[in-house]
Amino acid sequence: MSDTTPPKIRERTRRIAQTELTLVAQDLFLENGYEGTTVDQIASAAGMSKRTFFRYFASKDDLVIGKYDLFADRIADAFDDRPMDEPVWQSLRRVFDITLDYVQDDHARARNDAMERIVQSTPQLNARYLEKMQRVQEILVGRVAARLSHQAVSAPSPKPAAIVGAAFACMQAARVAWLQSDQTQPFGEYLDDAMLTFTLTE
Repeated sequence: MSDTTPPKIRERTRRIAQTELTLVAQDLFLENGYEGTTVDQIASAAGMSKRTFFRYFASKDDLVIGKYDLFADRIADAFDDRPMDEPVWQSLRRVFDITLDYVQDDHARARNDAMERIVQSTPQLNARYLEKMQRVQEILVGRVAARLSHQAVSAPSPKPAAIVGAAFACMQAARVAWLQSDQTQPFGEYLDDAMLTFTLTE
């Protein structure tokens, strides 16, 4: 891509390529296992050279962890798209709609669960995963703080971090409950129920 291409377009193109590589790799991990899948195989399946692969990820481990960077970007973009005058808790609920396919779609959930097993069983990946998930929340905390400031809530305040932490706890609780259910109700309804248990004054 030309150096004259606007930075936003370059970044968008990079994200698309990283997302496609991640999806291709996850399918290969499901088929061959993490250790049984090579960078050469991932690059070939994605229709690119190994050299091009390394333009997007420094290693196979980085590709696994990069998934959470992409998730953080999607979360941030989704929150930014919400109206500034919308209650923060409502915005967070709508932001979490991006997780619905990860839970409800069988193939997407199989990929996601496989990646989680890989991460949890590999100490170095698990440590980096925890860092990335902390970053996801920090990104939202900053945005929530800015939103509350816009809505005349004074800073500094523990409120943004408390709101974001509670929202993520609700999402995890809803996910666990839905997976343990007969899954006749949509995951979104479980998420609604979990988040309705909190009454937050903004």
